Amino acid sequence: MQADSELLRSKLKEFFGYDSFKSDQEEIILNLLSGKDTFVLMPTGGGKSMCFQLPALVMPGTAIVISPLIALMKNQVDVIRGFVTESTGIAHFLNSSLSKAQIQEVRSDVLSGVTKLLYVAPESLTKMENVELLKEIHISFYAVDEAHCISEWGHDFRPEYRRIRDMIQTIGRAPIIALTATATPKVQSDIQKSLGIMDATVFKSSFNRPNLTYEVRGKDEPEKDIIRYIKQNPGRSGIIYCLSRKKVEEMANLLNINGISALPYHAGMDARTRADNQDAFLMEDVDVIVATIAFGMGIDKPDVRFVIHYDIPKSIEGYYQETGRAGRDGKPADCITYYSYKDIQKLDKFMQGKPVSEQEIGRQLLMETVAYAETNLCRRRFLLNYFGEEYPEANCCACDNCLNPKPMFDGRKEMALVISTVSELPERFKMEIISMVLCGKVNSTVKTYSLDKVNSFGRGGHDEKFWNSVIHQGLQLRLLQKDIESYGLISATEAGLAFLSNPYEVMLAEDRIFEESTSDDEEAKAIAGDRAAMKGGGIDDTLLSMLKNLRKDISRKLNLQQWIIFSDSSLEDMAIMYPITFEELHNCQGVGEGKARKYGAEFIALIRKYVEENEIVRPDDFVMKSAPSKSADKIFIIQSIDRRMALEDIADAREMDMDELMREIETIVSAGLKLDLNYYISQEVDEDDVEDIYSYFSHEATSDSLDDAINALGMDYDEMAIRLVRIKFLCEVAS
Repeated sequence: MQADSELLRSKLKEFFGYDSFKSDQEEIILNLLSGKDTFVLMPTGGGKSMCFQLPALVMPGTAIVISPLIALMKNQVDVIRGFVTESTGIAHFLNSSLSKAQIQEVRSDVLSGVTKLLYVAPESLTKMENVELLKEIHISFYAVDEAHCISEWGHDFRPEYRRIRDMIQTIGRAPIIALTATATPKVQSDIQKSLGIMDATVFKSSFNRPNLTYEVRGKDEPEKDIIRYIKQNPGRSGIIYCLSRKKVEEMANLLNINGISALPYHAGMDARTRADNQDAFLMEDVDVIVATIAFGMGIDKPDVRFVIHYDIPKSIEGYYQETGRAGRDGKPADCITYYSYKDIQKLDKFMQGKPVSEQEIGRQLLMETVAYAETNLCRRRFLLNYFGEEYPEANCCACDNCLNPKPMFDGRKEMALVISTVSELPERFKMEIISMVLCGKVNSTVKTYSLDKVNSFGRGGHDEKFWNSVIHQGLQLRLLQKDIESYGLISATEAGLAFLSNPYEVMLAEDRIFEESTSDDEEAKAIAGDRAAMKGGGIDDTLLSMLKNLRKDISRKLNLQQWIIFSDSSLEDMAIMYPITFEELHNCQGVGEGKARKYGAEFIALIRKYVEENEIVRPDDFVMKSAPSKSADKIFIIQSIDRRMALEDIADAREMDMDELMREIETIVSAGLKLDLNYYISQEVDEDDVEDIYSYFSHEATSDSLDDAINALGMDYDEMAIRLVRIKFLCEVAS
């Protein structure tokens, strides 16, 4: 063993230039060299690739590396060729991107024994010509990279991965090493069963990445916030993930317009363009790469200083892997995620039409991301707990919740109620059902199992989000547990039952709230405190009080409600940014050009005087340049409404759904432009309804919140009708 270790270290130095191994690398390689199956669970940046690259170079034969990403294959082959030898034959990849001549070159090098690592996609492994080729050579071992793709419970599930075991048996059995950066105990078990390596030696490294900071921001002007962040960190490499290909293209375009070098990267691009864009990022010809969440990048770049999620991922595994691309050199890096529950609803819609079991799994994984985004607990502890690892510290000092802790309360009564409810239920159920029982809500599951008859039904006194938060914290405290095989079913642990018998103080965090309003002002209001912190300074309470008094005086003079002049979130922005020109005032949340000109003069005068008298240094804010494509949409909408075109036809012409079109119209109106929708409203909304809704906004509303309007007006009024009349009111009175 000592001789083997010394040989490995000498080869490590010879081939890769390193003096020592990281983490469990040496033990993993020795295990593989001894002919044993191996399972490696190692976070991104931990050095998984070395665990199969080095043994492939020292063992006789060719190692077959099964990888899901063409980009990852190319990247790793280039790395091996650069490290090891001037001969390109030492490593090859075999996939659909190769020409006939290139395929012939690969076959020749493999058959001659020159190739030590052959990367193949799972689809390529099933082709008979490749099977016959691999039967002719000596295979040192099989490496299944990104092994989480095997499991339906892992992110990026690939059905082709389920066939790997059969193909290995057909080609010829050799030791198997499965590697992944993200796997819950459930996923790990699924991988081992699928590959037939239940007896494999398991190596599990810590998931903690102490150099990464984690932050979740409300989705309030995310483009502007992203541009501000990047400009404050010039020259740093970063990745931005978006939900759709269209958004990837728009974001890359917007960044370039604002002087930030960026390129897009998604599956809809041709292979050559993707490869060129990846190389440009690796060679630091551009600072930022913008990619879809659904398409893994396979980027092995050590100095990525930030990973931004414009849209939240579909699973915690996906989120962890994507954020794991940051700070692989061990130096500090930021992981920023923008969150709106509307994104969750979009992702949920994408699952419709899939098999019921797949939808169920997808929704369970999605709800975990919701819990992560909305929790007020330490995000690092949440992530580690998800992967079955405990984090011993009470405060990680490197996530937004720990840096800005939220209020805590003694939750012994609430936790005891949850545990007693779990114990009382006739069977084990998922978190959502337990919360519904506590809230006294009924659905088909509650009816089927007569859960409305249990003692705990309706005893909660809080909403479902509150109880979901308590249950999540119970899981982290190990008072509750989720069943590995029946994913998501909650039960009490022995510690939980002991707690129920003798409750003691457990300090729980009040859960974070993200508003779901369609109103930009209301959404901004919900996260005003967070926005203030992100801008580097808090709200000036003295100035805010003066601005509110001024607003009250003006509202009395004009006989208008105060929110019609400026919303609270607009005043809060003024108390952060100290605008002293109309252009600067226009940059504040919810202040369009029309509103700035109509009501802004007195506010600007007050702020200018306040700044001068108190010698205040104003923040250096910037104006974000708009992308032409967005402007084109808005111009088309404005012109179409001027021509009295039906909104359905406008939406079809711009490939939008009605909700997207309404959001665009609301954005146009919030910018101070007036649109005359009376022609459409008169056809679609009853005249009496128009009068009632208009009267509500004129006399009763305390803001332009759609949710408040729906609640106040009741179910007799259609949501679309309320939105349309709200726009009419804003154009005629509030702009």
